Amino acid sequence: MELDEKKYLYLLFILPFVVLVFLVNLYWKRKKQREFGDLELVKRLSPESSVFKPVLKLVLLLLALVGIIFGLVNPKIGTKMETVKREGIDIVFAMDVSKSMLAEDVAPNRLEKSKQIVSQIINQLGSDRIGIVAYAGSAFPVLPITTDYSVAKMFLQSMNTDMVSSVGTSLDDAIKLSSTYYDDKKTSKLLILISDGEDHSDGAAAAAEEANKLGIKIITIGVGTEKGSTIPLKRNGVVEGFKKDNNNQVVITKLNQAALIAIAKATKGGYVNGNSTKEVIDYIKNTLDKIQKTEFEATEMADFQSQFQWFLAFAFLLLFVDIFLLDRKTSWVNKMNLFNENK
Repeated sequence: MELDEKKYLYLLFILPFVVLVFLVNLYWKRKKQREFGDLELVKRLSPESSVFKPVLKLVLLLLALVGIIFGLVNPKIGTKMETVKREGIDIVFAMDVSKSMLAEDVAPNRLEKSKQIVSQIINQLGSDRIGIVAYAGSAFPVLPITTDYSVAKMFLQSMNTDMVSSVGTSLDDAIKLSSTYYDDKKTSKLLILISDGEDHSDGAAAAAEEANKLGIKIITIGVGTEKGSTIPLKRNGVVEGFKKDNNNQVVITKLNQAALIAIAKATKGGYVNGNSTKEVIDYIKNTLDKIQKTEFEATEMADFQSQFQWFLAFAFLLLFVDIFLLDRKTSWVNKMNLFNENK
C-alpha cells in the first residue's frame, strides 16, 4: 500500500479545530438558555430536543472530513507481488562519516554536501540497484542493495558522525564491506566513495586492487578543500570549541586528493572534486552511460489501484445522513400549551 498525495494528511489538523468550534458553540447555547430562564423549564418547552443528536452529528461530520481527506491523499493498494525484469547496474555509495566531515570549508559542511551529492545522483538513476555503507575508523552497513530510492534517501538523510564510534577514517574497511554488497556476479558493479581522503589506515590501495579483481569500478569524490579547515564542536547548533589533537593543538583537516585518485586508478575508475555538484552529476552520468547495463530481476508490488473513490463515497454518505439528521421541532402550539400548564 502507498499514499499518492501524503501532503494532504496535514488537513487532519482541521479535526481538533472543528471539535473546538462545537464545544464553544455548545457553551454559548447553554449560556443563552440560562439567560432566557430556568433550564428545567426550557427543557420542558423543548421535550423532543436531544443531547445525543448534536454529538452524533459531530461524529458523522468528523468521519466525513476524514473520508474526504483520505480521498485527497488517494491510497493505492497493490493487488499482487510480481517479479519484473530491469536493466541497470549495482551501485554502492560509501559515505565518510568521520568527525573531519563536520569541517565547514564547503557549505554547509562536508557531510551535508556529501548527502546533497548522493541525493542528486540517485535522482538521475533509472533502474539501477543501490546500497549505502557508512565508514569512519570502521565500516558499517546502512542499506543493502535495493531498488527503493525513497527508502535510500531516508537512510541517507539520517546519517551522522555518531553512527560509527571508531575514531579516524579507514578507507580499506569501506571498500572491503562495499565489495560484499554485490550479490550477482553477472551485474556491472560500481562503488562511489565519498570522502575528504584523510585515511588513517594503510590498506586502501590493496583493498582497491582486490575490488578490481572482483570487477568493481570505483569512482571517488573528494569533498573539502586543500587549504583545509577546523572541525567545530557544537551543542544545540552553537559552536563550543574546535577539535584538538593529543598535543592540545587545534586540528586542521585537509582534502587529500592524492589518496582518492590512487584508489580510483587501481580499478580503472575516476576521481572528481565534489565541491561542484553539477560537475559531479555530469561526470557520473557520463560514466554510467559507458558502463554496460545488466538485466536483473526485482520483486515488487504491482497493479496499484487507486482507492480514493471509496473514501469519497463514504464521506458523502455520512454528510447526507448528517444533513437530514435534524432535531425535530415541537410545534409552537404544543409549546404554548406546556407553557400555560405551568402557570
